Amino acid sequence: MEAAAERRIKALQSHLNPSNCDEPSVLHPNPTSGEFVSDQGYSVVLPENLQTGKWNVYRSARSPLKLISRFADKPEIATLHDNLVQSAKSFSDHKYLGTRVRDDGTVGEYRWITYGEASTARSAIGSGLVSCGLQKGSCVGLYFINRPEWLIVDHACSAYSFISVPLYDTLGPAAVKYIVNHASIQTIFCMLQTLDTHCWMQLLRFLSEIPSVRLIVVVGGVDNRIPTLPSTTAVEVVSYSKLLSQGLSNLHPFCPPNPDDIATIMYTSGTTGTPKGVVLTHANLIANVAGATYGAVLYPSDVYISYLPLAHIYERANQILAVYYGGASGFYQGDLLKLLEDMAVLKPTIFCSVPRLYNKIYAGIMNAVKSSGVLRQRLFYAAYNAKKQAKFSGKKSSPMWDRLVFNRIKAMLGGRVRSMVSGASPLSPDVMDFLRVCFGCQVVEGYGMTETSCVITIMDEQDILSGHVGAPNAACEIKLVDVPEMNYTTEDQPYPRGEICVRGPIVFQGYYKDEAQTRETIDEDGWLHTGDIGLWVPGGRLRIIDRKKNIFKLAQGEYIAPEKIENVYATSKFVAQIFVYGDSLNSSLVAIVSVEQEMLKAWAAAQGIKCDHLQQLCTDQRARSAVLADMDAVGRAAQLRGFEFAKAVTLVLEPFTLENGLLTPTFKIKRPQAKAYFAKAIADMYAELSASDSSSQKMKL
Repeated sequence: MEAAAERRIKALQSHLNPSNCDEPSVLHPNPTSGEFVSDQGYSVVLPENLQTGKWNVYRSARSPLKLISRFADKPEIATLHDNLVQSAKSFSDHKYLGTRVRDDGTVGEYRWITYGEASTARSAIGSGLVSCGLQKGSCVGLYFINRPEWLIVDHACSAYSFISVPLYDTLGPAAVKYIVNHASIQTIFCMLQTLDTHCWMQLLRFLSEIPSVRLIVVVGGVDNRIPTLPSTTAVEVVSYSKLLSQGLSNLHPFCPPNPDDIATIMYTSGTTGTPKGVVLTHANLIANVAGATYGAVLYPSDVYISYLPLAHIYERANQILAVYYGGASGFYQGDLLKLLEDMAVLKPTIFCSVPRLYNKIYAGIMNAVKSSGVLRQRLFYAAYNAKKQAKFSGKKSSPMWDRLVFNRIKAMLGGRVRSMVSGASPLSPDVMDFLRVCFGCQVVEGYGMTETSCVITIMDEQDILSGHVGAPNAACEIKLVDVPEMNYTTEDQPYPRGEICVRGPIVFQGYYKDEAQTRETIDEDGWLHTGDIGLWVPGGRLRIIDRKKNIFKLAQGEYIAPEKIENVYATSKFVAQIFVYGDSLNSSLVAIVSVEQEMLKAWAAAQGIKCDHLQQLCTDQRARSAVLADMDAVGRAAQLRGFEFAKAVTLVLEPFTLENGLLTPTFKIKRPQAKAYFAKAIADMYAELSASDSSSQKMKL
């Protein structure tokens, strides 16, 4: 009998010289070209092809030779519809969706519906839509904030093969109108009450300009208060509760989707141009969440707080994961300022957020410590240092520290959080370690994007090293590609660097009705080019270090990646948010800083500077110099190059927000808009620098 080693040699020879073999290579079906792997800790490395011999493709060590596309223990779940059907059977009486908001808008204790009840409501809403004439493959718009009805409608879309299209309430009317027309949306679910009244009003303003819409379903309204439209319009308006009762009285059989059918079109706002529709299939979403389960485990007893926008892929994936494990999702009341109040009542065990909020939690705790008096400060730092030393040396810290200090901090988030997840942008290693110590729970960071159905990489729950975003999702593979114009190559020492490229069943189908943009993003070999720059650190962990698309050149020819610099300066104690600007007409950078107001007040008090208004303090040259000096210090610590330092700064009290048009819905700075918004401040700073340079030249002469 032929030895195994000989069979492998023949297989390799057949792959390298296919013309010399009558049988196809056994290696051919694999996305990469290896049956052997190099272990790198949390990742393994394989060759992209055997001809070059270059080992450059990274996969999860948990599934080195196979990209995951289904759940390991329930491979029969192939669609989002299958996912809910399975959980409705297994967890029928378990609580699933909870809300504090009553029909009249008042807020009380959480009330829950079970998986079985949600399944019934899903069937009723889907049947109601079928009775209204909606056909398989039709697009349904969801134009309201997180609440149980959002997920019921989404489940209905999956069960009856409709395509859900989230509409961001922060995009503004022009973008919403564009999306409705671009996707030919026929039905829109929206709200009338409180925070979402403007959504209804916006629809009314351009109703005549969205001819595909035939039905508007009002969520949360009282039936006898549902507004009517003029009889001249062809659009019907019905309440959610009426559609539900109509569907219950005339149930239609499911029209289950195939795995390759489109589940959703998610429009990403980006920082410029019109929104792009990311087409995701049921197979895409199931593969991503199935791959994530290789590193993250939930339980039916887990409770999740839902406040991250369901219009974003981060929250959508979280909800798919919760359904798979039979967990409960409690919704916030719709006001982020009251999120901690909601968490105190809900007492969640799982908390997913973004660095912006984690930074606020960190700053809030530290400000409370600094204002608590000398003795309490000493107690906090003694407890913090003792617990941190124990945690990062693999030992168990004394429960005394929790009783004396940390239990009160844990109570901020309800007191039961066992796992925190951060995504959307880089989280400072210091903040991550701080959260781990203070809340005594697992804290992991992930990296992903809408075009990859969410997770690309995620930290292992047992990994205590911070400053990276983990290893590949078991459902994808990653390689880095040289970016010579930014001096990033895969041959860099000590670690390879380059643009992050992703391949596997999680990669989207393309941009809706936009072949050109799709071809720019996905190459002929199926690799999605993310535009992010990464490097591999020891242990097969990925670190995000830069962004390819937002580079510009200074007058002297140096390339600048502003997001990298902003991430460095964001660690300054004075910086709440920052916008770094430069252009080819100037040789230096300037910055707009939305200040940490409490830190600025404390600095002024320590300097003996009396100021009646913070706005006056922002224009004080001493304050500007102090902030710039602190930014210089963190820049030097991060080893910024000379031309990467901001040479002038303007301090503002106004935060960068969705409302003032300076942030995207995923909290990234809209650079062209920020440039226009702060045009005068930028011009003034460059004028000051020019005058300063002129004075220096005169002194030299």
